[in-house]
Amino acid sequence: MTYLSTKTYGHEIGLSATFRQWRALSHCRLLHGYSLSFRFEFEADILDDKNWVVDFGGLKELKAILEDTFDHKTVVAADDPELEWFHEAARRGVADIVVLPAVGCEKFAEHVYGIASTWLLTERLAPRCRLASVEVKEHGANSAIYRGTSRAAGQRDL
Repeated sequence: MTYLSTKTYGHEIGLSATFRQWRALSHCRLLHGYSLSFRFEFEADILDDKNWVVDFGGLKELKAILEDTFDHKTVVAADDPELEWFHEAARRGVADIVVLPAVGCEKFAEHVYGIASTWLLTERLAPRCRLASVEVKEHGANSAIYRGTSRAAGQRDL
């Protein structure tokens, strides 16, 4: 039997990020922003000594990582041809930039999945507790979900 537990940091907490998908032919190639929402799905076959999959009160560090990456940040793809322009904006104090390998809900979900999985290991919650998925929402109509690799021999790759 597998237990599932979810934690959501909704739009109301204000993880307001600006980004652009420079490869897009649509208006998404322009800077635009959202108050992003993150939903974590944790799973475990065995509960901890308190009968929990994960201690929600112990997720403050994970929330802080989200804030450091997405709260009032301009998130820029490492391969954006205007990357130097963004660095100049940061030098001038006009933008607080975070450079990630890629941008967009799918890549944000993948990036946060990696961070959260590492955090579970660091906190010694893994391998008992696993991260099943991370969902990132721009708003009520658009979201993307990243799931870890499929189970093999009863374990999930972290």
